[in-house]
Amino acid sequence: MASVQFLDPPITENHYSGPGSGLDQSECVIDIRNLSLVFETNDGSVHALSNIELAINRGEFVSFIGPSGCGKTTLMRVVADLETPTSGTVLVNGMTPKQARIARSYGYVFQAAALFPWRTIEDNIALPLEVMGYSRADRQARVEQNLELVNLSGFGKKYPWQLSGGMQQRASIARALSFDPQMLLMDEPFGALDEIVRDHLNEQLLKLWAATKKTVIFVTHSIPEAVFLSTKIVVMSPRPGRIHEIIDCDLGSERPLEIRETDAFLKIAQRVREGLRLGHMDEV
Repeated sequence: MASVQFLDPPITENHYSGPGSGLDQSECVIDIRNLSLVFETNDGSVHALSNIELAINRGEFVSFIGPSGCGKTTLMRVVADLETPTSGTVLVNGMTPKQARIARSYGYVFQAAALFPWRTIEDNIALPLEVMGYSRADRQARVEQNLELVNLSGFGKKYPWQLSGGMQQRASIARALSFDPQMLLMDEPFGALDEIVRDHLNEQLLKLWAATKKTVIFVTHSIPEAVFLSTKIVVMSPRPGRIHEIIDCDLGSERPLEIRETDAFLKIAQRVREGLRLGHMDEV
């Protein structure tokens, strides 16, 4: 079995002809080539990802969508250095995933808010800053800034159990942004919320993305959510996870909820739906 290789030098157009090769490579913040991942279990080998080729540019909002078990979260965890691929190459900001993690290049938002119940909201947000050794004054300034960014000003002294599920997730986003990472990795952060709250948080996330200019990778099972949020949608096929299609979402920067009723939105959603169907048929 081939071994994984992490490239140390940044890619250049001279030797790279994969996805995104026509783009300014200084803007390519995530570059994945021929990546596969096999888990060894007591029941045998599980092929989670196969021959993944993907380039993500600075400032993009990229959603991974596909059926359960297709490797969406696993692929994100590879980028975050939480999983090690079996073969292939990965660059994150021109570094290995481990180097990018040590350099704190990204913030990670999990499916559940994962806030410590014995810490106030502001203390939860400040936790990464405490670990990194920021002074008390710097921590307070950053906490206040990020509470305002996610519309939670005035709630810093509350405890997680005093906030709604949507507010808790906003607090977890503020925590991920507290140290100003270049990227935000989000693993189905709104999947457990009701539709009304989810719509509201989708709108707020778009405003947050516009304000911060972060590169966002977002895992979702929702076609409307993916189309509404993304500049690019990565459609994945069932295990072993492969990229079936990459779809551009050229809906502009202004996206009120009403855009979901437009022909342009419905056309992209139908293309995603068809891509999911065809990707599943390819594996049958």
